[in-house]
Formats: sequence, structure tokens, C-alpha cells
Amino acid sequence: MTDLSLFLPGFIAAYTILLVGASSPGPSVAMLIGIATSQGRVPALAATLGIAVGSTTINLLTMLGVGLLLSQAAWAISLLRLIGAAYLLYLACGAFRKALNPPVLQPVTGKRRAAGKHFMAGYLLQITNPKAIAFWLAIASVGATDGAGTGIVAIFIAGAFLISFICHGAWAMALSAHPVRLAYSAGRRWIELTLGAFFTFAAYKLATSEN
Repeated sequence: MTDLSLFLPGFIAAYTILLVGASSPGPSVAMLIGIATSQGRVPALAATLGIAVGSTTINLLTMLGVGLLLSQAAWAISLLRLIGAAYLLYLACGAFRKALNPPVLQPVTGKRRAAGKHFMAGYLLQITNPKAIAFWLAIASVGATDGAGTGIVAIFIAGAFLISFICHGAWAMALSAHPVRLAYSAGRRWIELTLGAFFTFAAYKLATSEN
């Protein structure tokens, strides 16, 4: 069996990059703000799970070489960029609708259907973002699992999943706290306007990005 300690330096380097990226504010955190403050902890954690699974999907595809292929195929990365921009615009429209007709906060029911919907929202947001692919390509360049067996690769993937889930889950837990929800209730119109503007700006930057 391959000694795990031989891969620890690569793991640490890769996980450090992932930790910074997963904990930094971006479209996924903006989504969690809207879900956690308006609907509560369970839907926010469902979206967090979707984001983490989406990140794991990109991780696996990058390891299989699909991410490298996309980085070399200009038409493929352009198409993926446009799909991501369209989805961000969809999120922006939803935020603007809530700003025009601010929702009333309801007790969280934790219905399975609602959780599944938010899981898919988080998953789609993550896998349609070409920047996330570029991010995982950067991690792949570290070569954390080069020459590793299946067991070591599985450990690396599990660790990456946990980092993504914990970092985004921390945002979900904090944003769904009662004081934060009360603050959202008081200023939800402006918060939704800000989220809508952010998603619109992110869609524009993504659609017009040249790399």
C-alpha cells in the first residue's frame, strides 16, 4: 500500500488553494445569502451540499482530463461560459422579483422537495462556472495525486469535498442565524437588489471574459 505521508505535501498545497477559494465570497456565497436569510438553515445546507458535490464533479472530471480538454477547446469553454452567464442572469431575475415583491419570512419546514430544489441550484451554479474549472486546473497543476493509487485518490477527493462543504456550510450556518434573518427581514428589498446587481455583474464578467 502506498504511504499516504509521501503525498501530504501535495495535499497540503492543493487543500490550501481550495480553502482560500471555497471560503472567499463569490456567486455561491451570494446564492447562500439569499437562501439562508429568506428560507433558513435546511435549504441553505442543501444548496451547500449541491455546491460541494458540484465541486467534486469538477474535481473528478479534471482528474479524468476533461477539464484539460475544455481548457484547450475554445468553443467548449465559450459555450460553458455562456451557460454559466445565463444561469447567473436567471438568479438575478429571481432576486429582482423578490426586491419588487419582498417575500415574507416563513418558518422553515425542511420539505424534501424544497431541499432537492436548492441542492440542484447549488450544483448547477458550481458546474456551469468556467472559473471553477480553471480553479481546479490550478489545483491539478500541483500534482497532489500524481502516481497515487485508488485509495489515495479517494482520500484526496473526500478531503476536497469536506473542505468545500465545511467552508460553504459555515456561511450557510452564519447567514441563517436568527439575528441575520431579522436583519434580512428589515432590509430584504435592498439586499435582493444588491444580490440581483451582483449576479448581473457576475454574468456580464463571465460572458465577456477572454480566459
